[in-house]
Amino acid sequence: MPPRPDLRHERALLRAGARLVVGMDEVGRGALAGPVTVGAVAVDLGTRACPKGVADSKLLTPLARERLLPALGRWGLARAVGHASPAEIDALGIVAALRLAGRRALAALGTVPDVVLLDGSHDWLSAPRQPGLFELGDDEVAVAARAECDGYAHLDGVAVRTRVKADRACASVAAASILAKCTRDALMTELHERHPDYGWAENKGYGAPEHLDALRALGPTPLHRRSWRLPLAEEAAAEEAAAEGAPADAPGPDERWAMMDS
Repeated sequence: MPPRPDLRHERALLRAGARLVVGMDEVGRGALAGPVTVGAVAVDLGTRACPKGVADSKLLTPLARERLLPALGRWGLARAVGHASPAEIDALGIVAALRLAGRRALAALGTVPDVVLLDGSHDWLSAPRQPGLFELGDDEVAVAARAECDGYAHLDGVAVRTRVKADRACASVAAASILAKCTRDALMTELHERHPDYGWAENKGYGAPEHLDALRALGPTPLHRRSWRLPLAEEAAAEEAAAEGAPADAPGPDERWAMMDS
């Protein structure tokens, strides 16, 4: 049984002076198609223990995650999800797109927290010390994203704390991971109806073999991240030739895509 996260770390931040703490987690960073999605859940000192069964979304079955949604919809002070589209990922880069999705989630909460708690060791939410991370492109998508981010200037003062495996230890982050995963999975299942050949209902846009085969045969859709090195038809022969000269136990090209974080 997965370990049950709790609110000890959030309560330590709250007792140290924070009024409101938001747990945040992302899903879809390593996918080849679809958005990157960020979940956010706000808690304070009055928030009770998380619903039974809450854990890192990667440790739960799809059915277990879905069954938790009604309880999570009542838990915490507020909860929200933000997305950044494939076009925005292409225009801005994945880190800036994560920041955009995270700020959209924070804005949708309707309240400004004192501290945001992120899973991992990298702060992808804070504005970069060197200006210009949202200025990687000058097309319409990048210009629109920069204009939108100007409206999130009130979030620049929010403190960000990172914690490795926070999605397994911190209830607010685990809850955010479930909300983000369920929301993105449902979206990819819906988008599968528009592009059924790529198997998104099952693979959710990640590099599963059937997805890679469809990319090689049919090419990318507008929902693919075209700035990424997608395994297209003209590259298949080169990959196969390279694989023939690789060690016997080395992963093939499809296995390398499949091993990306889901």
